[in-house]
Amino acid sequence: MSTSSPGDPAPADGDPAERLAALWDAHAVRVQAYLLRHTDPDTAQDLLSETFLVAWRRLDDVPAEALPWLLVVARNLRYNAARSQARRRLLTTELTRLENAAPSVSGSPESLATERDQLLRGLATLTDREREALLLVAWDGLAPSRAADVAGCTTAAFHVRLHRARRRLAAFVDDDSSALRAVGSSTPATRRSA
Repeated sequence: MSTSSPGDPAPADGDPAERLAALWDAHAVRVQAYLLRHTDPDTAQDLLSETFLVAWRRLDDVPAEALPWLLVVARNLRYNAARSQARRRLLTTELTRLENAAPSVSGSPESLATERDQLLRGLATLTDREREALLLVAWDGLAPSRAADVAGCTTAAFHVRLHRARRRLAAFVDDDSSALRAVGSSTPATRRSA
C-alpha cells in the first residue's frame, strides 16, 4: 500500500529537476496558502522560494508524502524570518537611541580629527583615577552614584574626582586650542582688495 497522497508526485529516480518541478506543481499553491495565513504577501513569496530552494538542496531527504515536509520547512523559515526581523527592529531601535544620545557632528573631517586628538591628549594628562571617573560617566553612561560603586569610593569622593577631571581636561583643551589658533594665525595674511 502506498503512503503518498493523490497530489504527491511519483518519486522520480530520474532527473532531479523534473522531480523538483513535480513537487512545485503539486504543492506550491498549498505551501503559499500556508505562508499567506502567517505573513504578508511579499514575505510569503520569498519564503515559498526559499522553501523550494531547501527542497532542491535536500531533494534526497524529501519523503514521498512531501507536503507535510514542505510545510515544516516553510514554518521553520517563517520562524527564522520573524527572529531576524525582531533582531533588525531591536538593532534599529538601539541605533536610533544612540544616534539621539550622541551629540550632532558638525565640521570638517580635519577639525573633527583635531578635536579628537585634543581630547585624547587631554585624557592622557589626567591621573588614572580622574580618567576612570570621567570615562565611567561620559563613556559608560553611569550616574555618579553608580560610577562611585565601580570606582570603589564614596559618591562624594567620586564627585571630587569627576570635578577635577573635567576641570583639568577643559583647561588642557582650552590651552591646546589657543596654541592651535596662534599657530594658525601666524600664517601669512592674504592681500585684500580695497
